[in-house]
Amino acid sequence: MTCSMEGTLSIGSRGEKAAKEYLRKAGFRILAQNWRSGRYELDLVACKGDMLHFVEVKSRKAGSLTTPEDALTREKFNALCIAAQAYLEANPWDGELQFDLAAVEITSSECRVRYIPNAMMVRW
Repeated sequence: MTCSMEGTLSIGSRGEKAAKEYLRKAGFRILAQNWRSGRYELDLVACKGDMLHFVEVKSRKAGSLTTPEDALTREKFNALCIAAQAYLEANPWDGELQFDLAAVEITSSECRVRYIPNAMMVRW
């Protein structure tokens, strides 16, 4: 997937843009981007069929010492659960839900998105 270097978009913003485009092309409907509740945030909230997806986007420059997957810590997941609970209180959902990861590696000319469904298992 091409990923332009336009303007001063940060690595994170470029990664979120690439992940959103990837999900749309894969048939997801984007319901929210950068949804906030206090200090907690959900990068992307999407649905496909009767499944609600909370998608955390982690981006790194290609060749970084750590992978995007390495950035998904237990503490981050706990914060995502709090944000997801707040989202569900404001936007009730009757179907299934899952937490996914969009791992984005960015080069000078493209963004490579690795979509990992059920990357985090919630125990509510």
